[in-house]
Amino acid sequence: MGWRSAFHEARRYLEATRQQLDDPAVGLAKLDENLTHSRLTVLERVERGIAASREDHQTVCRRQDRMLGDLDETRGELVRLREAVEALRPVAAVERVEDDARGAPEESSPGTEPGDEPGHGPAEPTGAPPPASSDTESQGGTMENSEHGPRSGAEDQDPDRGLKNAIEAAYRGPDGPAAPAAGSGAAEPDRDPRIAHGVLLLKAAGVASAELVAQHDTWEWLVALAVRHAHFRLPSSVEDVGGGRVRTVLSGRTLIALLIRLWDTHGATAALDGDWAMARTVYGRIAAVLTDVRGHGATIRIVLDDGLPEETDD
Repeated sequence: MGWRSAFHEARRYLEATRQQLDDPAVGLAKLDENLTHSRLTVLERVERGIAASREDHQTVCRRQDRMLGDLDETRGELVRLREAVEALRPVAAVERVEDDARGAPEESSPGTEPGDEPGHGPAEPTGAPPPASSDTESQGGTMENSEHGPRSGAEDQDPDRGLKNAIEAAYRGPDGPAAPAAGSGAAEPDRDPRIAHGVLLLKAAGVASAELVAQHDTWEWLVALAVRHAHFRLPSSVEDVGGGRVRTVLSGRTLIALLIRLWDTHGATAALDGDWAMARTVYGRIAAVLTDVRGHGATIRIVLDDGLPEETDD
């Protein structure tokens, strides 16, 4: 019958299929083996890719570290270069000032007062100190009386002996030893501005330290002006106090150098010149402060800023 033959045919087909599935060469076992092999192959390739990516990442990190190190070295070099430029800027300013003032005398004549025009007599300088009071002995001790004892031949030949005696007498004040007689060549303190200038130098010599507050450009101008003077010393630190101002501490020697250079610059430059105005103002501020010094441990504070109130000592 037809359906019996169809049934037997289907049964034979199923048995053949079962035999194929049970066959280890082409059956389910082989399929499982192939799947396992494929999975292992995929895992191996993934691991190799991850390892390569990890190595590339480590290489990038090492390169980044080297780049950061190079950047640090470059930044250090730039900092050192900037410090070198800052150190050389005053020297360049000095050379520029010397080029501008080429042909002018290095030192002003002894009889020239800062601010005097050629052909005019000396005038009393603004900020020049009056004769110091008797308590100036506390700054530098009592000056030796040049009138005591015999004078040597070298002293007799000193052309500035009278001026020196007058300066020392004015520095000692009215309570000190008698001033030299008029016949010894001493100049009158009220008539010779050099005496007031000399008294300022003696006062500055007795100063241990003085605080200076000024604008940064003004401080650079002062450094350029006095850097080549034998008594000028750069301060150990210059503090930025904001607003373009700096604060530093100057020694007595540096004050002497500044006073001398300001005196010379004021006398050597023409009226209405920028250096004339700067020298006159700064000299007057220093003179006003040193004039008020009484040697009782008060802080000496020189302020070159009309907008900054002066501090008072408690």
